Amino acid sequence: MKVLITGFDPFGGEKVNPALEAIMALPDTIGDIEIIKLEIPTVFGKSLTKIREAVTKHQPDIIISVGQAGGRFGISPERIAINIDDARIKDNEGNEPVDVKVVEDGAAAYFSNLPIKAMTQAMVSAGIPAFVSNSAGTFVCNHVMYGVLHMIHTEYPHMRGGFIHVPYIPAQVTNKPNMPSMSQADITKGLALCIEAAATHTEDIHIAAGAIC
Repeated sequence: MKVLITGFDPFGGEKVNPALEAIMALPDTIGDIEIIKLEIPTVFGKSLTKIREAVTKHQPDIIISVGQAGGRFGISPERIAINIDDARIKDNEGNEPVDVKVVEDGAAAYFSNLPIKAMTQAMVSAGIPAFVSNSAGTFVCNHVMYGVLHMIHTEYPHMRGGFIHVPYIPAQVTNKPNMPSMSQADITKGLALCIEAAATHTEDIHIAAGAIC
């Protein structure tokens, strides 16, 4: 089995991106799972182009994209991506789309077809803070999640894919009082557990993971 896992370059004035740092620390294999690691730009459009090139080359069974969500206390597999780009800041090439569809004729939204609850449970059972998220935002993270799922639904129905947000690492919060963070080693461990859960669960487990808002 092949898993393509992607991480963004730093953005928003940060010197590092914990998503990229964590995925690059993953081993090249986990059991019989081949891990293909890919850095992608925090840029609308170009991020998806780079993923598409990697999909064409490697033909992975699973695609997992990972992004930074400063302020979150745990690793959070995303449930849904929506068909909208609505950027509150510029991406790394100065693009700032407002109320623009990711795919003009695409569905309103796509749900992840990864076992997000099994992934979350695997992390929590290992002592890593984690929760299911019901919003991937409207920046490049959601753009990538939606674009990948659209590609899967329309071109690669045998593939599975989704998105995971991770917290800041400690080096990013030295000047951010009361902001949660997680060590890069724990983020990497959590992502490895997610990969294993995704590879071993063809269907998700049935446990509560909803949110009030």
